[in-house]
Amino acid sequence: MKNKSSLIWVMLAGLLLCSTVSVADLEENWNDFLHYTAIGRFELAESYAEQIIESQPDPTLLLDLAEENQEGYRLLLKMNADSDDLREVSGKVLDLIEQGRYIRRTDPKIISQEIQRLSTTIKGRIAAESRLKNAGEYAIPQMLAAMADPDRKNELAYITEALPKIGRPAIRPLVAALQMQDVALKAEVIRALGKIGYYEPLPYLKYEIETTDSDIIKTQAMSAIEQIDNAALTIPAAQLFFRLAENYYNQDDSLAAAAEYDFANVWFWDADKQSLIRQEVNQEYFDELMAMRACEWTLKADSAAGKAIGLWIAAFFRAESVGEPMPVYFGEGHADAMTYATTAGPEYLHQALERAINDNDAFVALGVVEAMAANAGEKSLLVRLGTEQPLAKALSFADRKVRYSAAIAFAEANPVNDFVGSDLIVENLAAAVLGQDVDAIGPDMARTYALRAVGAMYKLAMVRNKVVDLSTALPALIEVTQKPDPQMQVLASQVLAHLESPEAQRAIAEMAMAQQNDKTVRIATFASLALSAKINANLLLSGQVDAIYGLVSSTDSDADLRTAAAGAYGALNLPSEQVKSLILDQSKS
Repeated sequence: MKNKSSLIWVMLAGLLLCSTVSVADLEENWNDFLHYTAIGRFELAESYAEQIIESQPDPTLLLDLAEENQEGYRLLLKMNADSDDLREVSGKVLDLIEQGRYIRRTDPKIISQEIQRLSTTIKGRIAAESRLKNAGEYAIPQMLAAMADPDRKNELAYITEALPKIGRPAIRPLVAALQMQDVALKAEVIRALGKIGYYEPLPYLKYEIETTDSDIIKTQAMSAIEQIDNAALTIPAAQLFFRLAENYYNQDDSLAAAAEYDFANVWFWDADKQSLIRQEVNQEYFDELMAMRACEWTLKADSAAGKAIGLWIAAFFRAESVGEPMPVYFGEGHADAMTYATTAGPEYLHQALERAINDNDAFVALGVVEAMAANAGEKSLLVRLGTEQPLAKALSFADRKVRYSAAIAFAEANPVNDFVGSDLIVENLAAAVLGQDVDAIGPDMARTYALRAVGAMYKLAMVRNKVVDLSTALPALIEVTQKPDPQMQVLASQVLAHLESPEAQRAIAEMAMAQQNDKTVRIATFASLALSAKINANLLLSGQVDAIYGLVSSTDSDADLRTAAAGAYGALNLPSEQVKSLILDQSKS
C-alpha cells in the first residue's frame, strides 16, 4: 500500500535537510501565486506555484500561510477542482499543505508539550485542549502514558478532563486500551468513553461488565453505558459486537476513518509494554478490517455466535476485492479468504452468500460460491436461511460469473432432488460452454468456465443425473463440436455420448468424419461414438454409416483413423450383411 504517513515523514526529513527557502521567500511566492491566480494570469501563477514546490518548503510553514489567508486557500481549492491550467500545480501545493496539517497533528513533541500545557494557566489549558482535539487519535497514547506515570499525578485531573474532549477520534484507541491491567487507569478510560457518548464503545463496555472481576470496572462500565444508551445493559456483548461489525461492513459514515489520507489507523494493545500501538492500513478496506475485528470480538464474547463467522468471511473477501496487499499485522503466511471459506461449514458460507446477494456484491458472492463448489454436497448447497436458498438464488444473480460458478457447484454435487430454480443449472452450464458474454468476463475467464462447465456436464452425464436435464443443453453441445477448439470438441463429444438422442450421436459422427478436424480429435471422437453406440445403439443416418464404412474399408486411410473408425463401426452392431461385405471386399480368393 502506498502509505502517505510514511511518505510524509520521509519527505519531512528531506525537507529539514534540503530546504533552503526562507520564510519570506515562501510567503512572497505564495502571495504572488494567489494574486496572479485571482486576476487570471495563469501562466505567471503557475510559475510561482512551481517555485513553491521546487523550493521544498517546510509544509507546516505553508500550512500557516494557508490558515492566515483562508480566502486564498479557498481559491487554491477551486483551482484544483475547476482549472485545467492550474489543476496539477494546485494539487501539489495542496498536498504540501496537507502534509503540514498531518505533521502538526501527529508530531509527538507537539503533543507532549500540549499535554503538559493542560496543567498551566486557564488560557494555556484551553489552547492545549484545542490542539489535542485537533491531534485526535494520535494524542491518546501519550495522554494514557502520562496518566499512568506516577511522577505526573499532579497532571492527572487535567488530562482526564481533556480526554473525552477529543471526541469520536479517541474511541478506537481507547477501546483497544481497555485490555490494560491498570484498574484505576482503565476506569478513567471507561469514564471518558461514557462522556464521549457515542455507540461504538457499547460492546466493549458490556464485555467488561460480563468478564471483569473488578467491581470498580463493572460499576464504571454500567455508568458509561447508561450515559450512551441504557438499553444496551440488557443486550449481550456478543450481540452488540455483531451490530458493530454489521455497521462497519455496511460502511456506516459515522464510523469512517479520517478522509484526509489514503490510510487509516487500526489500534492494538501491547500486553507486554502495556501501551497502545498503531498500524496503518489501506483506507479502502478499513471498514472491512474493522468488521472482521468486531466479528472476532463477537466470538470472544460468545463462541456459539456462528453468524459472526459468515460476516467475517464476507468482510475478508470484500477486503481482498480492493486488490491491495493485506495489512502488515496479518503477518507472513496468513491464509487468504478462500482458505478460510473452504474450511468453514456450509451454514456460514450461506450466510455470507445471502449477504452478498442482498448487497449485489459480485466479488464476495463469487468467492463464497467457489468455496461451496470446493467442499459442499447437495444437502449443504440447499441450506435454507429462513425461506431462502442462497445458492439457488445465485443461479439467477446479475453477475454471469456468479451464475456459472453456482451452476458448476450444483453440478459437481450431483443433485438428486429437484428444487425451485434447478432448471437454471443446465441453462447456465450451456451458456458457459458456449463462452457467452466474453466481453464482460474476458476470453481467459470465459474459456476457464467453458472447460469447467463441460466437465461438470460430463460428470452429470456419467451418473445419468435425473434432476439436471442435459438434453436441454444439446444445441449448445452440438455447436461446440463445430468450433475449432480441439479440447472443447472432445469434451463435448464425451458428454453427447451419454445423451439418448439421435442428434447427439449424429453430431459426434459428423465431428469424427470431418477432415478439417485434427487427427487426435477425430480418434477421440470415434471413441465417443463407440460409447454412444454401446449406450444408445445405432441412431445414425444411413449416409453416415456408409461414410464410416468407407473410411474403414479404404486402404488409403490413415491406419490409426481406420482403427478408431472400426471400433465405432463395430459398436454400432450393424446387420451382418454390411460386415460380410467388408470381409469379402478384402478377399483375394
